[in-house]
Amino acid sequence: MIQGTLFTGGQDESVLPPESSLAALAAEAAGCRRCGLRDGCRGLVFGEGSPTARLMCVGEGPGQVEDELGRPFVGPAGQLLDRILASVGFARGEVYIANTVKCRPPGNRIPTPEEQQACYPWLAAQIDIIQPQIILVLGASAAQVLIDAAARITRIRGQWFERGGRAIMATFHPAALLRDPSKKGPVWDDIRAVRRKYDELTGVKR
Repeated sequence: MIQGTLFTGGQDESVLPPESSLAALAAEAAGCRRCGLRDGCRGLVFGEGSPTARLMCVGEGPGQVEDELGRPFVGPAGQLLDRILASVGFARGEVYIANTVKCRPPGNRIPTPEEQQACYPWLAAQIDIIQPQIILVLGASAAQVLIDAAARITRIRGQWFERGGRAIMATFHPAALLRDPSKKGPVWDDIRAVRRKYDELTGVKR
């Protein structure tokens, strides 16, 4: 198995181009049995988007629609995420979208810390290959993997953290907005802050 380490800050120049590297990684991950999730889902939901994205979005895990289609964030929550990104000028194809676990947990439940730990090398390797400058973390479960194991989303959302030279922010998961529309305002504030940081880091003038 590829043993990725999160936020390593670079990759060997001799490796495959990012697109090919991600394809090879996905093929290897398809045979993963480090936890029991693979046995209870249709297949792998590895991730999709630009292999050289400067912005990466990471959620907790695929749901039923994602499991059926093999693509992340394509159900109602994913459609809302697309609108959130588009509201500040990000097309889905220019970012990279993934989850902390690559297989659907039964009943769309939150993945356990043990399942996330088992799947972590795949996410870490994705980040190593893509080398995003900004990571937008969606929801408490993902924040506890990528920011702090004790993180509470209501306390840390909208704040910037630095991890290995990358800017990382957590916000509410789009599914939470569907359940509680009052969270839409804070999320729109957060995505505007992400847009400003993105422009600052990339030199984009808007």
